[in-house]
This record gives sequence, structure tokens and C-alpha cells, in this order.
Amino acid sequence: MPGRNINFTGREELLNRLRAGISGQVTAVVPHALQGYGGVGKTQMAVEYAHRFKADYDVVWWIPSDQPSLVRPTLAALAPHLGLPPVGTMGVEEAANAVLDCLRRGEPYSRWLLIFDNADQPEDLRDYVPQGDGHVIITSRNPRWDTVARTVPVEVFTRKESIEFLGKRVSRTISREDADRLADELGDLPLALEQAGALQAETGMTVTEYLRLLKERASQLLAEGKPTEYPVSMTAAWKLSVDSLADKLPEAVELLRCCAFFGPEPIPRDVFTRVPEGIGQPLAGLLKDPIRLSRALGELGRYALARVESKSRTIQVHRLIQALLRDEIAAPVRQRIRDDVHRLLVEAAPLEVTPPTWPRYAELLGHIVPAEVSESQDPKVRDFAVKIVQYLYNSGDYSLGRRVAELFLDRWVADTPEGDPQVLRLRFYFANVLRALGDFGAAFDIDKVGLEQAERVAGSEYEIALRFRNTIGADLRASGDFREARERDLASLDLYERVFGPHNFATLQLVNNLALDYGLNSDYERAKELHGRAYAGFTRISDVDPSTNILNAWNGLARAARLCGDYAEACDSGEDVYAYGVNELTAEHPWTMRAGTDLAIAYRRLGENLEAALEMSLDVHAKFVRLYGLNHPDTLAAAMALSNVQRTMGEVADAYELAADTVRRYPRAYGPEHPYNYGAMGNLAVLLRVRGDVAGARTLNERAVAGLRNVLGEDHHYALTIAANLASDLVELGEVEDACRLGEDTLRRLRRTMGERHPMTLACGANLSVDLEAVGRGDEAAKLYKETMDAYVHTLGLEHRDAIVAAERRHLDFDFDPPPI
Repeated sequence: MPGRNINFTGREELLNRLRAGISGQVTAVVPHALQGYGGVGKTQMAVEYAHRFKADYDVVWWIPSDQPSLVRPTLAALAPHLGLPPVGTMGVEEAANAVLDCLRRGEPYSRWLLIFDNADQPEDLRDYVPQGDGHVIITSRNPRWDTVARTVPVEVFTRKESIEFLGKRVSRTISREDADRLADELGDLPLALEQAGALQAETGMTVTEYLRLLKERASQLLAEGKPTEYPVSMTAAWKLSVDSLADKLPEAVELLRCCAFFGPEPIPRDVFTRVPEGIGQPLAGLLKDPIRLSRALGELGRYALARVESKSRTIQVHRLIQALLRDEIAAPVRQRIRDDVHRLLVEAAPLEVTPPTWPRYAELLGHIVPAEVSESQDPKVRDFAVKIVQYLYNSGDYSLGRRVAELFLDRWVADTPEGDPQVLRLRFYFANVLRALGDFGAAFDIDKVGLEQAERVAGSEYEIALRFRNTIGADLRASGDFREARERDLASLDLYERVFGPHNFATLQLVNNLALDYGLNSDYERAKELHGRAYAGFTRISDVDPSTNILNAWNGLARAARLCGDYAEACDSGEDVYAYGVNELTAEHPWTMRAGTDLAIAYRRLGENLEAALEMSLDVHAKFVRLYGLNHPDTLAAAMALSNVQRTMGEVADAYELAADTVRRYPRAYGPEHPYNYGAMGNLAVLLRVRGDVAGARTLNERAVAGLRNVLGEDHHYALTIAANLASDLVELGEVEDACRLGEDTLRRLRRTMGERHPMTLACGANLSVDLEAVGRGDEAAKLYKETMDAYVHTLGLEHRDAIVAAERRHLDFDFDPPPI
């Protein structure tokens, strides 16, 4: 938390009210809001409370809340202090939720205090205020907190407090009478008094002289018709401090003006260690001289114009001072300073957007909107803006990525020619963000327009045109047109290899996508081969950090192994993949969570660790729900995986409830005719039969089979999966002859599509052997049964769950797990 203000004065009644109110909420905590306009001392009162009563708490944690997107990471940073794994292990969302859970339960500490400083809307903190035995303080300028929390209004100082404060701040040079006069002129506003006290302490200026100058400045302000949204006394006091500092160290004022165009959040100190090309004087000269720069920062702190934190290596200027500074600067100068801030942000940003550089982009993110980066037409600044969106996409913060991309696009399109390379790159990442959010139609529309514009500008071999061609494959997969996606990506691969070469990073990304295409078209051996090629290629790349792509290809390889029927290999690889994702990207990165879903499926298929499958499925599903909501495609896939493992473990009621809800939601994500909708119906039909509604299962399976045959064909793995289940429905309904005909057709197609010894083929053969025997075709049944069990010996082994069920002459059920697109 911030250091204690040694000059803190008064507020005893307010502190006592705050203490009494907060203590009265031990069992049912209601957040407290300290409100008032800027400069009245809300934050300082919260700081004083924390320091004064810290002996009553085991944990005190300060959370800057100006921008809601920064609350969660700060809360998550508390994790290791509560005995939880650090953020780098769990990820921000999971760490923040684990922190809230620990605080709620009071483990390991029940005496805790959270302070959310400078919050805006109550809705912004709804998910971050924990229940429990601890206490919460919220400082805010928004009076709406009065409707949701017990409030302690903070006004300006009383005159007694003003005099006492000035007595501390300039104890050797100010009399009580002079302090009274000064407080009267400054309206008892704490921030104005701090400015005045700092100026007099630094310069030795008398109160009479200060008041004379203050009157001149105030009269000047009023005469010029300055805005009245800020207290005139505050503005006049600020002008005196700045003018005095300008006389002493002019470049310090330039630095302060520069800080006024950043956000109110802390500015990393090292933003000012480089001198970008084109930056104006005298700021450029100051930044080139580290000794003068350090002196300037020191003066800003001594004049109370900025908070300079040596421990965190940050600089922070009060939002009111920032606003006053900006108001006093003429428009042309304002634009020059804003351009300088843009150059500093560009210079501070890493060249590559990779996991090791994500923390730096997170530090800069809070200054994007206040600095009006969207207004710049400088190519370097726009390149930086695109990287911000790329960072938000790569790190999995899709919702914020969408808002930032829309902000930039709305401004850029208005003054940029069609086909501008940076607008095209921004559209490319915007489409990726939309697709990641499940807005597939909007992503497809952007990609089609982007490809047309890029090819019109520079032809089909234009780099950004090729990238749009790649993502259109993902759009086609999302629409359910798996064949067209494969054909387009195959055609693109020839173009990529000719333009980029076979081992290029972009080519390998396309190879990995083509592997997805083959998997979605039931050619799992080819998918495994291509995922392996992509994985091997990414591991050899040294000029960029390929960790996200390594994870994607490696998990695809493990998934393909499972779909080929090698469940043990899928488990072994899947464990390595998931551990890699946790270590390199965090446990809540969407690609790590997808790896977790696939690992849970592999555990279930192998059948040796169902408890681990259930635990992983529950964990990943809960994360997807928290991060992306119930209707997101990844949430739905995780729900299907969870329902399947619940059914396998006999938790039929829970499995049915989840599957039924998921089937209702699938059309919202993909549209009514998508193959995944029908696959999910097949899972629900299995549960209907298990629950005794065989007729309902048959009806649903017939609908699913018809839908899958229509969109994918009769030989597709998904259609054959549902057909095999439909045969079991027919047996249960006594229509065994029809079941045999359907089973024979399905087995013939499975052998051709999946192979003679694939687990799906064997399970279908085992079921058919039972049905053939039931209709009196004993010789055929015995022959098929022996062939099937012999094949189990050489594949899964006779101790596998499938082989045991087959040996017991019971029907095996088949289920569907939707892969990522």
C-alpha cells in the first residue's frame, strides 16, 4: 500500500465513523465508499486508516481501481501472500478467484482489509468484493455508491484541520493567523493546501507573497473565463507551484506536462529512459541526462506535483492535476506533447508480442485511452496500437481486445484509404478476437473484406492477404463446412510454401490449421502427421517466441493420437502439453484450458484415471464459464467433456442436466445446422436411453444422424458414432433385425473410415456380434466376436473398459467430444 503521509491531519471523526461502521460489519460485510470531488483527500484518508489500524489486520491489500481491467491482476497478485501459487502458475483469473475464495473462507487469514482506490461504477467491482470476516474500503468520486454501500462522505478540511495541516507542512515559517488566511483563500481543499505548503517549504515564500500571487492568478483565471468544474483556488495554487518550479527547473515542468497526457495510473519509470526520434526539446535533453532526469523527478515529488515511488519505480500524477495541466496548454502545444507521449509509449513497447513481453504491454495498456493513441496517424504509433490488440488476443483477454480494436477502427477508418496495411492488420486481429469470442459470422465478414482489399492492393501473394486466407479456413470450420476449409487450406499451403518457404513460421501455422481440417474430416492419421510437422517446426524456431504455437500444435498432436485410438500416448503427451501451457502461458490461458479439456477426454478414454478426468473437467469448465460465459464455444466443449465423464462415472442425473442445457445452447454459438449441434444431440440421446427413455433417444438419434449425413456425409466419424448408438436404441425397442442391418452398414463404413482395429470399429463390432446372436446368426456372431476380442488383445488390452464390456456381451455406448476449430 502507499506510504503513510507524515503530514496527515485531522479527519478523526470520519476515521472513527469509518472504524465503527466497518467493525459493525464483521459477519456481513458491506463495502464502504469514501466520496467527494477530486482533491478532498479520499485516498489519503484510506491510506491513513490502513496504517493506523494495520495491527488489527493480518493482510492489507491496496487495489488501484481507476480502470476496471487493472483490478483483477492486482487482486491476483495477493495470491502468494495467502499461500497460493503465484499468478504465473495459475493465471490471473484463477489466481484472483482463488484469492477471493481464501478471503471468504478466512484461510489462512480471517483479519483482512482490501482497499479499492478510485473506483467508478459499482458494477465494476461486483465480482471482486469478497464476503467474509474481513473489511473492504472503496474510495470513489461516484455518488452512486451511496445506493449499494454504507458511505462516509469526505468533504474539504475544517478550518481547524487546515491550520493544523499547514502547521505540519511548513512548521517553521507559518503562523496560525497566516495559515488561517491561506486556508480561507484555498477553500480548505486538501490538495490545494498540499500544493501551497510544498511550494512554501521549497521556496521560503511568505504567506503574504503567496496570497498576493494567488489573488493575481485567481483574478486572471476568472477574467479569462476558465472552466469552473475545478475549484478556482485549486487551479490558482497549482499555477503558483508550476510557475515556481519552472523558475527553478524548467525541464521538470516539461516532464510534468508530459505525464499529464498519460493515464492516472502509475507510469513505469523506465518509459523515460529512452529518447525516441522526433521528441521535442527540452524534454529530449532531459531524457538524455539521467542525473538531470532524476533531479527533475525529485523536484516533482518535493513540490507535491507527482508521486514518485522508488520501490515500484513508477511516477503518478493526480488526475485533477493532469486535467488542470491539460486545460492550461494551448491546442498546438497539447498536440505536440501528446505526440511525444505516443513516441515514448512506442519506444517502451517490446518489438515482439510474446508471453515474456506480455507484462510490459499490460503496464502500457492503462495509458492507451487517456493518451488518445487512437487519434494518431503516425505509422509507428499505429503499429504499436495493433500490437496492443495482438497482445490482448494472444493473452486471451478477448473482451477488452474487442473494445480496444473497435476504438481504433472507428477512428482509423474515417481518415485512412481503403487497403491501408495497418488498418488491414488491425482488422486481421479484430477478426481473430471476434472468432475467439464465438462471433463467427462477424469474423468471417471481416476476413472476406480484408482478403478482397489486400489482394486488390497488392495481389494474392501479399503477406496480409495470405494471413487472411489462413483465417478464412478457421471461419469455414466454424461454419461447419469442413470440406471447403480443407480444400482452401490445401490450396493456400502451396502458395505459402512458394512465398514463405516450407519451414517459415506462417507456413507452419497453416500446416497446423490444415491438420485441424483433416481431423474434422475424419482423417486422423493425416492430422497427426501434420500436427507433428508443425510441432517439430515450431520447436526449431529461434528468432521469435513460439510457445503459444508450440502448445497449439502439441495439443493437436496429442488429440490426434487419441482420435487415432492411442489413448495411452494421448494421456502421456497431454500431461506434458498441459504442464507446458501452465508454465509458459498460465493455467487460465484459453489454449492451456483447451489442452486441459483434451487431457480429461484422454483420461476418460483410457479408463484408468476417471477421478483425474472428472477433476480436470470440472476445473476447466468452471474457468471457461467464469472467463467467457455459458454460451462460448469453448465452454460448450468443456461442458460436453464434463457431461461425458459424469455419465461414465455413473453420475447420470448431473450428466443429463448438463448435456440437456448444452444442447439448448449450441445453436446460439454455431447455428442450427452445425455438425457439433448434432454431435451434442447424440450425447444427450445416450443419456435418455440410460435414463429409460429409449423412444426419446431413438427420435433424437435419428434426427442427429440425418443432420450429420446431410452436412458431412454417411462415412464421417460423427455420423457413424450416432448411427452406432441408434442401433443400440433399436435393440432396446425390440427391432433387432433393423439394428443388425444398421450395425452391419456402420461397421463396414467404420472399417473403411477409421481402420480395422480402431477402438470405435471394435466397439461397433462387439455390439453387432451380440445383435447377430440375438437374431439366430450364431456363426457370424461368434466369428465377429473372436475377431473383435483378438484385436482388443493387440490394441487396448483385455483389461480396458471397452474390452470388459464386450466380453460381458453388453452394448457399448459412443459419445462425441467437439474439438476446437
